[in-house]
Amino acid sequence: MQSQCDLNAFSVIHRDDALLSVHKPAALLVHRSPIDRHETRFALQMARDCAGQRVHAVHRLDKATSGLLLFALDADSARHLSRQFEQRRVEKRYLALVRGWPLVQGCIDKPLRYKADALADARASKEHPPQQARTHFRCLATATLDQPLGRFPQQRYALLELRPETGRKHQIRRHLNHIGHPIIGDVNHGDRHHNHLFHNWRGYHRLYLAAVGLRVTHPHSQQPLDLRAPLQADFQSTLAALGVPVPLDAPPD
Repeated sequence: MQSQCDLNAFSVIHRDDALLSVHKPAALLVHRSPIDRHETRFALQMARDCAGQRVHAVHRLDKATSGLLLFALDADSARHLSRQFEQRRVEKRYLALVRGWPLVQGCIDKPLRYKADALADARASKEHPPQQARTHFRCLATATLDQPLGRFPQQRYALLELRPETGRKHQIRRHLNHIGHPIIGDVNHGDRHHNHLFHNWRGYHRLYLAAVGLRVTHPHSQQPLDLRAPLQADFQSTLAALGVPVPLDAPPD
């Protein structure tokens, strides 16, 4: 089942003379895509409307992922910020609700096979070696749910903080599935039984992955800038229903 985009969850987080950061709701595309021809609203378009001028996308979030999205307001700032992402000088922080109880903390160091974009990479070579990929995680809270599934009367879940070093396609989702703790609501890399359980229990379906923090160097002042985004309301309400405290939007360490 497709998630329905809550356009009311779109909001401006920060704006200055060089950049604009917004909260992108789950199920909203960053920009127009031939793959989703039926979509009529896009974060790029909405950010442009908020800014009243052209904006430049400097990174992307998956359609299903909610949270902090950054745009530049001029071409020079866009190049400066894009270079930071390419050189891995941006600190990224995510929160995810996963199946099971992982270790308290750890690092997933597993190369990932290149995943070609169906359109952008249509003419590219199909032969790519696995790419280096590292994701640090920390368990913030655990919970049990008194809902039967299979042979278990209770289910275990955990809220994780994630800090990817690299930016491979669907890296966090693929890494968490690799260690046996897939993200709830992940259709492609998750557990469909737990996905259905949450849809039936909560009454809606979404990917429980959110970008909550970015630390960049401001393209004009050259000073560090911490940007933070709160969790979307539906994510917060699910955590509350599980008895998990909603984390404060603390900046990265």
